[in-house]
Amino acid sequence: MKADELRAVLRHDETYERFAHIYACDVEEAKAYALRVEKAVDRFEEWFGMGRDLYVFSAPGRTEVGGNHTDHQRGRVLAAGVNLDAIAVAAKRNDKTACVHSEGYNPDVVEVDDPVLKDGELGHSAALLRGMCTRFAELGCELTGFDAYTTSNVLSGSGLSSSAAFEVLLGTMINGMFFDDKLTALQIAQMGQYAENKYFGKPCGLMDQAASSIGSFITIDFADKENPEVRQINFDFAKSGYALCITDTHGSHSDLTPDYAAVPAEMKAVAAEFGKEVLREVDEAEFYARLPELRGKVSDRAILRAIHFFGDNARVVKQVEALESGNFEEFKRLVIESGRSSYMYLQNVYSPTHANEQGVSLALAVCERLLAPVGGAWRVHGGGFAGTVQSFVPLDYVDTFAKEMDAVFGEGSCHRLAIRPVGGTRLF
Repeated sequence: MKADELRAVLRHDETYERFAHIYACDVEEAKAYALRVEKAVDRFEEWFGMGRDLYVFSAPGRTEVGGNHTDHQRGRVLAAGVNLDAIAVAAKRNDKTACVHSEGYNPDVVEVDDPVLKDGELGHSAALLRGMCTRFAELGCELTGFDAYTTSNVLSGSGLSSSAAFEVLLGTMINGMFFDDKLTALQIAQMGQYAENKYFGKPCGLMDQAASSIGSFITIDFADKENPEVRQINFDFAKSGYALCITDTHGSHSDLTPDYAAVPAEMKAVAAEFGKEVLREVDEAEFYARLPELRGKVSDRAILRAIHFFGDNARVVKQVEALESGNFEEFKRLVIESGRSSYMYLQNVYSPTHANEQGVSLALAVCERLLAPVGGAWRVHGGGFAGTVQSFVPLDYVDTFAKEMDAVFGEGSCHRLAIRPVGGTRLF
């Protein structure tokens, strides 16, 4: 589709209705999403020239809903795609060069038939681009070059996983432009994980990419680490009467690496006392039976973190059951229960080496004061120690809640989101 034709289609009522579904919003809000695509088309033409046949793709950010720090112990998680996304306007080239210009960054340029990581690419988006191209080629995709302009409103550093959205965006784009959409959403997610592990240099799990690629609520069971079980949950969040809010406490993530690393290390130390690699392999009843002898062999905090794992891993199953049965009240109760377990047992709400900086703790306290009387729910979001909290807020209370949270943490700190029913997708 040429740019002028695409601009015209973007202004049709049918497009607004389609975007309203994709982005879980009303038609008026959908017009803003359409305008955003139109502006991306303009930027593409500025960078890559006019007269090209254009494609447009989208991949959402994600939110973790249940299973806090359970994935690295091969546990269960509950996650969902959100209505913030990365979009790409793309066109094919006649050579083997892929050029991706992301808004605010220098272009990433790789040869699609060159699998070798170059100096300076490790830990940068160019590595993800090279990794995705390489993996498609390994699967038999006859990939030529392409140009793409991308822009994202997935909040960086918010725990919504902007990197996974970018990986899924690349995978959805290449799958649609060059591979006749042969790969499933799960396969694209696995390719994103491959690129991040093997090329970017980050040993991530599959949760972020799967939630982005599949969309809606999903649950993942990592018991089989080579073939995790992924399933989409049939629940229409738009009819729940609640909004998903993420509040950024603006805490610094610097110097927190030891805190993050200690969580899986301590859980694995407990598992090792049972001759196992991870806690998922440990029998819970045996763990509690041997609790007295564990003290002194591992730290008390390690034991508490293991207690959190067993509780939150089982809690995911209950959350899934609550959603599938339409029992949102029970789901909210379990969200609060999960958050309290993270606070008390997992202890990832603030760093013990930065005890004076407890933005997440404060946010949770404010959430409880505001939301308990109106039937909301709240918990720490993502890895913890600094960053964001997650809340489920009654729709008629969202404005008041956001105003109160912004008053404490700064204007624009509270972001109202929705669960997006569509994962990585071709828009045009």
